[in-house]
Amino acid sequence: MKVLIIVAQENYQDHEYMVPKMILEKEGIETITASKQKGICQGSLGGSTEAELSLSEVNIEEYIAIIFVGGSGAIRYQQDGEVNKIIQNCIEKNKILAAICIAPTILAYSGILQGKKATVWNNDNQQSKLLEEKGVQYTNEDVTVDGKIITANGPHAAEQFGKTILKLLKKSRP
Repeated sequence: MKVLIIVAQENYQDHEYMVPKMILEKEGIETITASKQKGICQGSLGGSTEAELSLSEVNIEEYIAIIFVGGSGAIRYQQDGEVNKIIQNCIEKNKILAAICIAPTILAYSGILQGKKATVWNNDNQQSKLLEEKGVQYTNEDVTVDGKIITANGPHAAEQFGKTILKLLKKSRP
């Protein structure tokens, strides 16, 4: 069982990346990191990771779940064609889709959250408005699950987010 974690090339949120990754790997789930391009990605808190795949190399069939990590760099994916294709394929193939912090806005821009419940980082009160404009029912919760879509509102929710993903993965195991 493999999970794909998508980070921004620059300014992904380190904690939102590492905590769910460690929770999943501790349970024996393989994680693969992807970004716009292969290579070193820089976290907003000074960490770094290596993207093993570029977004154009992602084959959804290989993964049971896709996770989008937040951080200021994630907003570059809001209207990215490759990201939108990954999201749409994920929904068509009935995969688990998760996003934390600002990353739920990426899902909102893709249209897949319309009519669903979701949460998002909302310190400026703009992100909840964006979700609502896209037809999303904003919950203001730390973590929200709607079917196979999991959203979380920031780094303080990273552990709960990771555990929620793990729980849904265990339910979805073939």
